[in-house]
Amino acid sequence: MDQRISFITLAVADLGRTHAFYVDGLGWTPELYVPGEVLMIRAGEHLMLSLWAESGFEGEVGAIRRGEGIVPITLAHNVRTEAEVDEILALAASIGADPVARGERRDWGGYTGYFADPDGFRWEIAVNTAMEHLVIPD
Repeated sequence: MDQRISFITLAVADLGRTHAFYVDGLGWTPELYVPGEVLMIRAGEHLMLSLWAESGFEGEVGAIRRGEGIVPITLAHNVRTEAEVDEILALAASIGADPVARGERRDWGGYTGYFADPDGFRWEIAVNTAMEHLVIPD
């Protein structure tokens, strides 16, 4: 089996709100959008972020675990500079991301901050010189 991920699929409570956040707010381009069903956004050459309405997700995959606390997953977006980290966190805050954890230098040498999308999925925005190859070239 090849070592790769082709899709990251997340179940969302309100697909319209999710579309407004990612497309209208963050400025991402949808690859596919079926209102009330799914929003797919190309996140890399061979990677798709698939945001499914919860009902469709549960119908195909199974019951969603619900309860207290945050969703036990983070998504990361690596950038080139600390200023870019701060700019993206400010953008996320301006479109309603809550909570937003401002950028800070980490013990492991990077600079990161976090924001939550409308369903609470945490995005890490990071500069990590050890992972420079993960930043998409201009």
